[in-house]
Amino acid sequence: MKIIILAGGGGSRLFPLSRTRFPKQFLKMNGNKSLLAQTIERFLPLVKSSDMIIVTGQNYVHHVKTELVVSNATDAHILLEPVARNTAPAIAFAARYCIDQLGCGPDEVLVVTPSDHVIRCLEYFVANVAQAADMAAMDKIVTLGVAPAGPETGYGYIQTGKPFGKGYIVESFREKPDKETAEAYLASGGYYWNSGMFVFTIGRLMAELREHQPDIYILAEKNFAELTEKFADMPDISVDYAVAEKSGQVMMLPLTAKWSDIGSWDAIYDVLGKDADGNAVKGDCITIDCSDTLMLGSSRLIAGIGLKDLLVVETDDVILVAQKGESQKVKELVSRLKSTGRVEADEHTTVYRPWGLYTVLGSGPGYKMKQIVVNPGQVLSLQMHYHRSEHWIVIGGTAKVTIGETESMVHENEGVFVPQTTKHRIENPGRLPLEIIEVQNGSYLGEDDIVRFEDKYGRV
Repeated sequence: MKIIILAGGGGSRLFPLSRTRFPKQFLKMNGNKSLLAQTIERFLPLVKSSDMIIVTGQNYVHHVKTELVVSNATDAHILLEPVARNTAPAIAFAARYCIDQLGCGPDEVLVVTPSDHVIRCLEYFVANVAQAADMAAMDKIVTLGVAPAGPETGYGYIQTGKPFGKGYIVESFREKPDKETAEAYLASGGYYWNSGMFVFTIGRLMAELREHQPDIYILAEKNFAELTEKFADMPDISVDYAVAEKSGQVMMLPLTAKWSDIGSWDAIYDVLGKDADGNAVKGDCITIDCSDTLMLGSSRLIAGIGLKDLLVVETDDVILVAQKGESQKVKELVSRLKSTGRVEADEHTTVYRPWGLYTVLGSGPGYKMKQIVVNPGQVLSLQMHYHRSEHWIVIGGTAKVTIGETESMVHENEGVFVPQTTKHRIENPGRLPLEIIEVQNGSYLGEDDIVRFEDKYGRV
C-alpha cells in the first residue's frame, strides 16, 4: 500500500492566513504542527514513511522538506509536478512514479488524500483506511464519506445506494448545493459529505482512465521520464470529474473518525473551542458583549464590542471581517486582489526561503527594511541587483559575507554595505540562527531584481 498525499494546492479560502506562497497545508491550524505534518503522521500506523509520496510543486518543496523533518518522515518521496494541474493528473503522475520508480504492480493499493484536513479519533481513521484498502483490493474504487452534521453548502455530497460490505454502492456525486438542496439531502437520508479521499489499485485507476479519460491515460502509459516531459499536456480536471462521477465501480465507506476539511472560516469556527457566549477566540483579543463570533489575532490587540455572528481574522498586513455564513466568498475576494495586482494575495510579510526566512518591517519611496534569518549551515545565492544597494547589520549570530572579491566575517553589532550591481552573498557558518537587518535603497525594490550566479537550491 502506498499513500499519495496531494500537497500542491495554493488554497485561497483561508485568506489572509493562507496565501499562494504559503497555503493552508503548511499552516498550524490544529495544534503545534502543520496540517501536512499531521496528515503524514496519521498514516504512519499503516505504512512506513518510505511508502508515502508527497505530490507538490517546486515553490513548496522546501516547506515539504521541513514538514518531513518535523514528522520524522525524511525518507518519504517528494514528487514535483512540472506545472500545476488538478488532482486527476497529479494522481496519474504519482501512479506512474510508483510503477517505474518504486516497482509497484497493478495490484498495489493507492490511498489518495488531501494534505489539509483535520481528523480526530485516529484509531477509527486507521481502521477505516484498512477497511477501504480491503475493498479496493476487490477491484473497486472506494471513497470515504462523512455523515453530515448539518446542511453544509461548502461540501460536495455522495448519494449512496445498496450496501456493499461495510459500505455502500455510490449512486451519484452531487455538486456543492444551496441550503435548500442540502436540507433536502439530509431529510431524505443516504447522503454523505465527500471527503476527497479515494482508495484503489493502480490497475483499477488505469482501467478507469483508459475508459473515461483517454487523454490522461495515453500520457500515463508513458514511462516516468516521458510523462514528466509531457505533463503540461495533461488536462486540468479533478479525479471526481475525471473518474469517480463516471465509473460504475465506486463504493463509499463511512468515515467513523471525526473529520473537517476546515475549508472556510465558518468551518474553523466550528472546530475551535468556544467560551460561554459561543465565541471562538485565539490571540490577543478582548470581547465585550460579543456572541457566536470568531476572533483570530496574530500581531496586535483586537477588541470587539457587541459583535454577533462575525468572523474577524487579523494578520500583520490584513484584517478580514465577514458575516458568518459568507466565508465561501473569501475566494472571490482573493481573485479580486490578484486581478488588481495586490501582493497580499500571494505572500505574507514573512516569506520563507530554502535557507530561512525574511520579514518586511517597513517600506516607502526608495527604501525597504527587512529582518533576515539564515538557518545554521545555510547560504543565500551569489547574486547582484541592478536597481538597489543594501546595508546589512548583524543582530544575532555570525555571518560569512562575500561582497565582490572580498570575503569577511561579520559579527553581532557590525555592519557592511553592498553597492548596486555588486555580486554578494550571505552564509551562516555557525550553529545558531543568523539574524540580519537589511535596509535596501534604490529606484526599484522588487524581489525580481535578483540576478543569481550560483545557488545550492537550484534557482539559477
